[in-house]
Amino acid sequence: MPHLVTLAEIQAAAGRISGVAVRTGLYLVDPARLRAAGAAELPFALYIKAESEQPIGSFKLRGAYNRIAQLSAGELARGVITYSSGNHAQGVAYAARALGARAVIVMPRDAPAVKIEATRALGAEVVFVGPASSERKAKAEELAAAHGYTIIPPYDDPAIIAGQGTCGLEILEQLGAAAHDDVVVLSPVSGGGLLGGISTAIKLACASLRAEGALGPAIQVWGAEPELAADAKESFDTRTLVEWPAAKTTRTISDGLRTQSLGTLNFQHILRFVDGIVTVTEDEIVAAMRVMLAATGLVAEPSGAVTLAAALYHHAELPKCARMVAVLSGGNIDPGLRQRLQRGAATGASA
Repeated sequence: MPHLVTLAEIQAAAGRISGVAVRTGLYLVDPARLRAAGAAELPFALYIKAESEQPIGSFKLRGAYNRIAQLSAGELARGVITYSSGNHAQGVAYAARALGARAVIVMPRDAPAVKIEATRALGAEVVFVGPASSERKAKAEELAAAHGYTIIPPYDDPAIIAGQGTCGLEILEQLGAAAHDDVVVLSPVSGGGLLGGISTAIKLACASLRAEGALGPAIQVWGAEPELAADAKESFDTRTLVEWPAAKTTRTISDGLRTQSLGTLNFQHILRFVDGIVTVTEDEIVAAMRVMLAATGLVAEPSGAVTLAAALYHHAELPKCARMVAVLSGGNIDPGLRQRLQRGAATGASA
């Protein structure tokens, strides 16, 4: 049985990243603004956890900094390398720059230009490969062997999972007394770092409260992903880790959720701590991005909008609850798509 991340490790990660990663906002969405944006009435209070407020525009800084900050001086001197379609690339580049290490990033040629440019602006060297996540990983391993770089995995690593889990601790703290009502937390899922980390943090923290005699909040944690890249749901439902070909996962607009398979360690955390996974359509993702902008002013990239899409259009498939938290994992959106969304938010039309 693999070692599962502990609550103590997540709490240590929270201390380690403090002052680098931001404690992002948890916002209660005004139902009237949701209705004005064209959304149907919801049977729960909806909150948005805005990881788009991180310095790099996504949650990925949490895990990347937690991992790199634990390297030795020698490892930092040799540099780090990772493979990413964009947000983890920026997390590694940001953390490496903060800690004085060289960063090399292997990215797909079709990564969004805004993410490529942001990664380079943080001082990282970018190496391009084809669209498959397996290609990125293989190239990173080749370069690490040749140059002595330390690989910073995008998700399949206990320090990455612990770092992402700090988001779950924040959600519990920010809900406060509200956490003692029925709550469902929705996290996007691709490789499983964020969903695995958030679910582990929340479930272990709740168990700790119960052990101490405090009232343990009744919280379920669910994943959300595009139905065009639903390898995680298939893996969860069958209890067997499956891999989808790149030709299938690259069909989704959600470039951050095109990973072909959950990480091995992430899958174990998800099996242990996650309550279910729901999928959403491409049209629902785009509609949720428009609703997010119109109702909250928050900009969500497609990967970050899958949770809102699940809350808006698939809540009948989710447990009944008093409060639902949708994690907006990132806001690094193509400028052209953002302009179309803003026009749509102003007119009420679809992007």
